[in-house]
Amino acid sequence: MKKLLFLPLLAIQLTQMSAAQSTSGSASSIVKTVNGLVEGTVEQSGVHSFKGIPFAAPPVGDLRWKEPQPVKNWTGKLDAKQFGSHGMQTKVFGDMGFRTKGMNEDCLYLNVWTPSTSKKGLPVLVYFYGGGFVAGDGSEARYDGESMATKGIVAVTLNYRLGVFGFMAHPDLTKESPHHASGNYGVLDQAAALKWVQQNIAAFGGDPKRVTIAGESAGSISVSAQMASPLSKNLIAGAIGESGSLLGALPAVPLSRGEQTGVEFAKTVGANSLAELRAMPADKLLESAAKFGPFRFSMTVDGYFFPKDPMEIYKAGEQAHVPLLVGWNSEEMNYRMVMGNEKPTKENYIKAVQKLYGEKANEALQVYNPSSDAEVEQVATELASDRFISYSTWKWADLQARTSGKKVYRYYFSRPRPAMSASMGNVTAGLAGGIVKDTTAKKAPAMPAAKGAVHSAEIEYAMGNLASNKVYDWTPDDYKVSKVMQEYFANFVKTADPNGPGLPKWPALNTNANAQFMKIDVNTTAETDKNQGRYLFIEKAASK
Repeated sequence: MKKLLFLPLLAIQLTQMSAAQSTSGSASSIVKTVNGLVEGTVEQSGVHSFKGIPFAAPPVGDLRWKEPQPVKNWTGKLDAKQFGSHGMQTKVFGDMGFRTKGMNEDCLYLNVWTPSTSKKGLPVLVYFYGGGFVAGDGSEARYDGESMATKGIVAVTLNYRLGVFGFMAHPDLTKESPHHASGNYGVLDQAAALKWVQQNIAAFGGDPKRVTIAGESAGSISVSAQMASPLSKNLIAGAIGESGSLLGALPAVPLSRGEQTGVEFAKTVGANSLAELRAMPADKLLESAAKFGPFRFSMTVDGYFFPKDPMEIYKAGEQAHVPLLVGWNSEEMNYRMVMGNEKPTKENYIKAVQKLYGEKANEALQVYNPSSDAEVEQVATELASDRFISYSTWKWADLQARTSGKKVYRYYFSRPRPAMSASMGNVTAGLAGGIVKDTTAKKAPAMPAAKGAVHSAEIEYAMGNLASNKVYDWTPDDYKVSKVMQEYFANFVKTADPNGPGLPKWPALNTNANAQFMKIDVNTTAETDKNQGRYLFIEKAASK
């Protein structure tokens, strides 16, 4: 009798031990993918995390500058408790902190956070990092998917090739390609990851038919690119874009132009063949590309990933017909990008606009028109932001609303970050939302104190990751803004609509002059757009 009682008691004790382990972050979780078993971790929140899962073969040796190839199957359990290597890159931005084991050309790995591996049909969020296509990594804490997973979402981040490794086109690469295309390896990596999600995400509790892709800056541009490509547009159910689209920001160039850039680069390194380029050590190639100009390698209209110019794809309504949540920040770029080091007076502003736009200056001054010296800084900030990235985001939202037949929700994020933590020491703000620890560094100049929401500032708010950023002294108001913004994003991933109980009503975008958007700040409210004339001018000024 005692033995019979002992077995149930032992089972209870084992269950309690297992529960204790699952909240301690030390328990493991095992999932079967199409390539083999992966073993991750159960975090203290109860979320299951899997880090460093390969979704393509290492793009090294003869696979350098080839589209991603399938992963080889493995036996046993693949340890998925540590992020894979981050891709080859130089330190361009001051706000990036990687949690990887180091930099390596072998970088095509992804990470999954799921509330449960036993549930079925959960919505999926796949997030592309930013960094101008020359920097960034899926391990950055601001993109961490654990917080989203606690809201019932399977979250995925991934790596893609950058700079010369991800975007160099060359006539010889085009010739050897089975698709007669070259230069889009980074976005092809993203497409390969989306295919991996289709094949595997159900094993992690996700629904492959409920995949929303998202990203910020270059990540947002990536979202607009994947929506335009026939390789991936049918793999997604929704899209989120934070600050940027390829309809004006880092656009795809004609293949011939990309090939010419590749030829010029090969000459600078003294390479006479693809074999010689592929034989160069990755670090030497990176060093040479940094001197050549890392931003010179662009996406190409290659006839494969992009069958034609993406702008024409969107105008014709040939992109993914999915709901879109999209927006930008109030200070995407600083006024000095218009004014230089001149004092922000109306006289100096007019001179700066005349220098920028020549015969179109009077037209510019009609829509970017400060009434006094006191307004110059704000108006110049708006012009700088629109030129940098806001216009391209507006154009994306406008065309998607006009041609997709699906709802578009537009936001304007205006919450300035709080003061930097005193524990950071002598640190100041840098370009594109970064920080500068050494203000004498010429490559990352210090910028004036921000008065609005700078480029990239919204990421931690939207993903629920404020606490991961130790640079700033976050306040209760910041957490209030984050709670609202993350709930909007999570609702959209789940239902294709950001609205939900307890949230201010977010109207869908219409395409007339009274378009409405959501201004996200401490007091989040719907507002009517009064700036359409600005974006139409930027569009007109860009066309020649």
